[in-house]
Amino acid sequence: MLEVRDLVKEYSSGGFLRPRASTMALMGVNLNVAKGECVGIVGESGSGKTTLARCILQLEKATSGTIHFEGNDLSNYSRAEMRRVRSRLQAVFQDPYASLDPRMSVDEIIGEPMVIHREIQKMTPQQRRDRTVELLELVRMGPEHLRRFPHEFSGGQRQRIGIARALACNPSLVVLDEPTSALDVSVQADVLDLLDELRTTMGLTYVFISHDLAVVRLISDRVMLLYKGEVVEEGVTNEVFDSPTSDYAKILLAALPEPDPRKSPYRYPQTVAEK
Repeated sequence: MLEVRDLVKEYSSGGFLRPRASTMALMGVNLNVAKGECVGIVGESGSGKTTLARCILQLEKATSGTIHFEGNDLSNYSRAEMRRVRSRLQAVFQDPYASLDPRMSVDEIIGEPMVIHREIQKMTPQQRRDRTVELLELVRMGPEHLRRFPHEFSGGQRQRIGIARALACNPSLVVLDEPTSALDVSVQADVLDLLDELRTTMGLTYVFISHDLAVVRLISDRVMLLYKGEVVEEGVTNEVFDSPTSDYAKILLAALPEPDPRKSPYRYPQTVAEK
């Protein structure tokens, strides 16, 4: 479904009265995502995760390389051509409050993609309203929320609204850029459970971007590790986590906290039985 080949993204700065400088955000990245799969992209801040997401979504143009989505090379698509593709290629962003227009009601937020892509969706206003209610119920909310505004919801509810908006036009691929990092741990688990359920019931494909290794292991079929714009390791999630081959992967996994408090090196004092 998605094939990224030799993707390079370079940012340039400087100019008049200042020396030019360049920063390589991505260097020869390759990525394959099959239909129905969830591929996790992991890396520390500045590793190029979000840049990769923005290039896939064509929010930024890559310096070189190709991005094929459903057999079409998006690299040279015009804005008009990308508009036709965007109904099938959607995103859920990190901050659910910043990504929702505070002046729009939930009804307007979820219905907007259906209006923008009305040539494809071909729905009457009543059908759009019915679809909006259906999407709200799909993300475990209800029609009573239609007339409310983003500031009236919790972070988890706002992210659910963002997910419903992304699903409005029946996309085949959803890019999830740190969708749970701004949420409490208990809310994170609920949103992840919802995403996993939607992938099964709707046949969705995910590119899941996160710096949280535990979250990526929970939801991803395969994982790719980025470091300073380069792929340092990739493979089946459990194999990468259980038997990492790169030094960077070993360092990342060694930094994971111990979930069993009895095994934590910071627990003191230990009982005789534990010793």
